[in-house]
Amino acid sequence: MDQPADPLFDRRAWRLHRDRAAGGVDFLHEEVAARLIDRLDLINRDFPMLLDLGTHDGALTRALAGRPGGTTIVAAEPSLKLLAAASGLRVCTDPELIPFCDASFDLVSSCLALHWCADLPGVLIQLRRALKPDGLLLAAMFGGSTLVELRTALFEAELAEEGGVSPRVSPTVELGDAAGLLQRAGFAMPVADSETIAVTYPDLLALMRDLRGMGETNALAAGRHYLSRATLARAGAIYAERFPDRDGRITATFEVLFLVGWAPHPSQAKSRPGPRRRIG
Repeated sequence: MDQPADPLFDRRAWRLHRDRAAGGVDFLHEEVAARLIDRLDLINRDFPMLLDLGTHDGALTRALAGRPGGTTIVAAEPSLKLLAAASGLRVCTDPELIPFCDASFDLVSSCLALHWCADLPGVLIQLRRALKPDGLLLAAMFGGSTLVELRTALFEAELAEEGGVSPRVSPTVELGDAAGLLQRAGFAMPVADSETIAVTYPDLLALMRDLRGMGETNALAAGRHYLSRATLARAGAIYAERFPDRDGRITATFEVLFLVGWAPHPSQAKSRPGPRRRIG
């Protein structure tokens, strides 16, 4: 009998991390939500029924609620503490398990949640089915260059201090693969592009506090033991030496992938891969 594959993420730990983020650090979600709305503003149509998947602190829901057209928004979030702060219709669910009927929504939006889905192709298929024909998926997730500085510093420090390394930062999708994943999931006219957001911090500990406050700390099922003080100190020194900015602070890079795809409809042009561009 085949054994089940080892899970990539500890779902309970991830939910607890999001619980802990309630009322915490929200500047990055606010910024990415605003960039999603900028893309939505380029589409001249109304979306009466909308799903905000992984609503987090509600930044995207608040931005969408301000749009004209009398939109009904369903906020879906695995953390009860985060969901409690959301307004309107609320559903507590993991983004990997979409509990909605087929053809339920005109628009599915998601702000910085899909990178926590181990089976991203399966989730995209579920979202395409949840969309009405000619419905829109508009999502943002972290890409492959996210926290490259932190990965480098932790890798080198752990190797030097402990003689081996453990996974500390989640695997991510590369831009070149994103539109293809949408197409495989059955979306028409898929488009993927990326933008880079650089944030500076006084030191490594300040960065790690912000990641904790965002609910973006390590939730991998493997390699979740704590760093020793010596390893953490060496990682901070490596980070400061390798990735300083001009003011002596450290830089943290967040690459955000933006995914756009349409549920098929006979009125659409033949499905084709969309343009891919990199900004920043």
